[in-house]
Amino acid sequence: MDEENKLGKKIATLREAHHLSQQDLADRCGSDVSVVEGLEAGDVPASLAPLIKITRALGVRLGTLMDDDENLGPAYIDREQMAEVERVKSLETTSGGDLSYFSLAAGRPSRHMDPFVITVDPTGETDHELVGHEGEEWLYGMEGCIEIEYGKDVYVLHPGESIYYDSIVPHQVRAHDGQKAKFLAVVYTPI
Repeated sequence: MDEENKLGKKIATLREAHHLSQQDLADRCGSDVSVVEGLEAGDVPASLAPLIKITRALGVRLGTLMDDDENLGPAYIDREQMAEVERVKSLETTSGGDLSYFSLAAGRPSRHMDPFVITVDPTGETDHELVGHEGEEWLYGMEGCIEIEYGKDVYVLHPGESIYYDSIVPHQVRAHDGQKAKFLAVVYTPI
């Protein structure tokens, strides 16, 4: 695995620490083994729903896979680091556009929340697949507008507005009216 596939390497390391084969992990997640193989190899773009299932099966937080660092103490993000938000790796959504995640708590290993600044680049797709996972999410609009399809309802989040929801209800976050947007998200996923 190359340096660019840190996520895949972390999944493999955690899986092996639990003495699980790729098939064992896939069975625990209720997914196809090709998903685990692809994520570990870096061949499959990571999306939030499978990663949450994997972290639950491995008994770790989502941030454990997303963090670059395991230092103790507070996680302080200065203005220079915030300016680099656009340069982080992306997690592909299920058709709502590409989302770039910048963790605001990287390096804080024992946390119960995962705060991110997320940038949404629209893809123009109109087919929307909703996915649910355990936990809760809070979103706060910073720039542009995003849509949150939550069950049978659609909410448009403008800058300065927020939404808090149980993420077990099938949902999708995507660009609104083909515009790029940025928002703050705090995700809680129970272990």
